[in-house]
Amino acid sequence: MNFLSVFSRRNKASVKEGEQKSLSLLDPGISEIFDVTPTYSGVNLSKEKALSVPSVLQAVRLVSETIGSLPCKLYQEEEDGKAEAKAHTAHHIVHKRANEWTGAGDLRTELTKDALLYGGGFAKVVRFEDGRPFELHRLKPGKVVVLEDTQTGAPVYRVSEASGVRDYPFTEILHINSFMSISPTASGKEAVGLSSILERHGAEFFSQGAKPSAVITNERAQGGEAGATTVSNIRKSFAAWLKNKGPLILDGGWTSSFPAMSSTDAQYLENRKFQVVEVARIFGVPPHLLFDLDRATWSNAETMGATFLQLCLRPWLDRWSEALATVLLTEDEQLTHNFEFVTDDLMRADAASRTANMTALVTSRIMTPNEVRGILNLKPLPGGDELANPNTISAALLTSATKEK
Repeated sequence: MNFLSVFSRRNKASVKEGEQKSLSLLDPGISEIFDVTPTYSGVNLSKEKALSVPSVLQAVRLVSETIGSLPCKLYQEEEDGKAEAKAHTAHHIVHKRANEWTGAGDLRTELTKDALLYGGGFAKVVRFEDGRPFELHRLKPGKVVVLEDTQTGAPVYRVSEASGVRDYPFTEILHINSFMSISPTASGKEAVGLSSILERHGAEFFSQGAKPSAVITNERAQGGEAGATTVSNIRKSFAAWLKNKGPLILDGGWTSSFPAMSSTDAQYLENRKFQVVEVARIFGVPPHLLFDLDRATWSNAETMGATFLQLCLRPWLDRWSEALATVLLTEDEQLTHNFEFVTDDLMRADAASRTANMTALVTSRIMTPNEVRGILNLKPLPGGDELANPNTISAALLTSATKEK
């Protein structure tokens, strides 16, 4: 993120305000200029260091790649329901190719990743001469500054391009923002920083950098020092013992001790597991999806999978649908068209309960068969708009046919 981006975000800069205010070096926002966030644990957290924590990497990859893998379609309302608006150029952009070199799913993955790490993902709309959308081009987060029009309050995007700096209205820049426009890694920097420390401590511990394997002392040594020859002999004896595992013999009053693991070191694994749960809280991801399977069972894992869709992915999908409609549809088209993500694949694990629920809604005459088919993005059937119990109708028809015989 560049300096102008930090400045505008923290000082609420507007399009028509030409003044610039300086930032103190003690200001917390100054760290973002260098893409480094200090933490109380002493870790200077950058985006790369945050992604070096396995749980953070998995959370970012899980959310962004799942959103990228879900099919997105443009639907148009019709008299008998809704249908895919395949003739609209926006449908091809969101469902097939965002541009010549980027697939629609790849662009969603990249912009969601940018939002998770930087607080916002951006793409510029390229249009035909008649104004129809043609392509979406990803913009690096550090090249975009979000400003505010003083008269309307609408966002205006200041983009650093090869030809210079240019301002775009909100209808020309696709903006996917995270909660409060702050990345989860920045909001939960202390938890991520502590996870990074535990990663480093484990690496140093097992490389014998954090705790010596043995301590060799001699209380009778004069002045607390030993000659080079004596130290060399001790090293050779200790190396031979490590190799042969025979008796360790030290003469001249030298003794050896082997430090025991402290209670804090013994609870290292528990501390690391707790940090995985903390990272899961930051991103709103069920812990078992970060491979913390301690309390996962076949039944609750299925429930947590539905929770992942409803509580974690759904807000992101809603942001995507609204952002796409803002830049790819005209005001008139927004009344009759809408973008939807097909989430059937995520619900297949709970297909039995979902089918039972929809069946109960139809048989209880709460919903019509065609309304249920609409939820499943299926075409309506003739006679499917009646609020009637299909089982009752079938039984009545069977009884009538029996009496006629």
